[in-house]
Amino acid sequence: MTGADLLLLALGAVAVGAGVLVVTTKHLVRAGLYLVVCLGALAGDYLVLGAELVAWVQVLIYVGAVVVLLLFAVMLTRAPIGASDDLDRPGWPAALIGGGAGLGLSVLLVDAYRWSTVTMPGAGTAERLGEQIFRSWVLPFEVLSVLLLSALVGAVVLSRPDIGRRGDDAEAATGSMASGGRR
Repeated sequence: MTGADLLLLALGAVAVGAGVLVVTTKHLVRAGLYLVVCLGALAGDYLVLGAELVAWVQVLIYVGAVVVLLLFAVMLTRAPIGASDDLDRPGWPAALIGGGAGLGLSVLLVDAYRWSTVTMPGAGTAERLGEQIFRSWVLPFEVLSVLLLSALVGAVVLSRPDIGRRGDDAEAATGSMASGGRR
C-alpha cells in the first residue's frame, strides 16, 4: 500500500464521517458545514487520483456555490438555527437502507473487478473536456442553473411574509411593518 492509497483511504473516511454527521445532526447549519467538509474531502480524493480540474470544479461549484446557496436559503427562510425536534426521527430505517445500499455497491464492485488492478486511461486535455461539456452536457448544466435560481427565488419569497398577500392583508402588513409592528 502506497502513501497515495493511505491518503485516499483517509480522505474517504473523512468524507464518510462528515456525511454521517450531515445526516445525523439536529442542527441545520451544522449539517451544511459538515457538508462542506464532506465535499472538500471528496475534492481531496479527486486530487489524489490525479483529476485536478474535477477537484477544483468540485470546490468551486459544490462547496463555493451550492453549499453557500443552501446556507443562504436556511438564513433567508428563518429556519431554526439551534437543535430542531423536527430533525429528531428514528434513524434505523435510514441506517438499514444506507447499509443495504453500501453492501450492495460493495458486492457489485468486488464482483466486477475481483481485486484486480485497473489501468488508468491517458490524461485528458482541456480541449477534450471542453468538447464534452459544451456538446454533450450543456442542457444538464442549464437545467441545474435554472433549478438553483428558482430555489433562491423561492427562498426569498418564503422569507418575505408580505409577498403574495392581496388587498387589505397586504396594506395591513405594510402598515404594521412601517409602524414597527404597532397599530
